[in-house]
Amino acid sequence: MTIISLDEVLVERLDPPTAHDVAVVKELLGRAPQGRFSVVLRSPEGMPVVLANEPLLASGRPMPTLFWLVDRDLVKQMGQLESTGGVNRAEAEVDPAALQAAHERYAQQRDAMIAATYDGPRPFGGVAGTRVGVKCLHAHYAYHLVGGDDPVGRWIEQELATPSPPSSP
Repeated sequence: MTIISLDEVLVERLDPPTAHDVAVVKELLGRAPQGRFSVVLRSPEGMPVVLANEPLLASGRPMPTLFWLVDRDLVKQMGQLESTGGVNRAEAEVDPAALQAAHERYAQQRDAMIAATYDGPRPFGGVAGTRVGVKCLHAHYAYHLVGGDDPVGRWIEQELATPSPPSSP
């Protein structure tokens, strides 16, 4: 995977996806995307790994999750981590001040994409729309993969690199 700079991602307007990207993302999500997005990280084979969502859906509804993990294998790994208590473990093991700073950076980056003159409802919170703690490993890892300074993303990277103990027969 190629990691790109957040400066390359967070532009005034995201590059529109190709028709092929839309079809692949629809298949990966199991539904049509609800808002405008751009593929900001691809696998070596060119498949979408992370999307950047515009902060407002076409309906005007706020979209708090700027970076969305769509790679099937990584989504499955995040689900496995979450199902084995990963959210609570990550929250207990990362520095709360570093986590709060990540939420604030994420919110600032997302909110900077909204015109200053916009007076409708706005997204709130940081990573995955939460203001404190850890809500979704998927969103933290997506942010980390595109270069976001996210202690939960780093924690996940360590967890994925640590071999699991062998299972009993």
